[in-house]
Amino acid sequence: MAVENVIWPRYLDASTSRSAGRRVPLGDAVEEPTVDEIAEAVQQIGYDAVIERDVRHPQEWDARGRVVVKGADDSTKNDLVQAVAAYVGILRD
Repeated sequence: MAVENVIWPRYLDASTSRSAGRRVPLGDAVEEPTVDEIAEAVQQIGYDAVIERDVRHPQEWDARGRVVVKGADDSTKNDLVQAVAAYVGILRD
């Protein structure tokens, strides 16, 4: 069975605290990451990304969407999120 990881924008959002769901260090986080940026970063790493726009994280009121990463069997979720954060930072530079 293929592993599917979900990456929510709040995992990379600099305005979100660690206790509220940010999963990367503040230095690697970005302001208001979009699902499009996250999906592009996932594809740069070499995985397939599916954007689901009309869903919301249980702790948020507005639907910012999420990215489902397919085929990341060889990576832990933490490593995946860290790599995506690094690529989103590069994409914004």
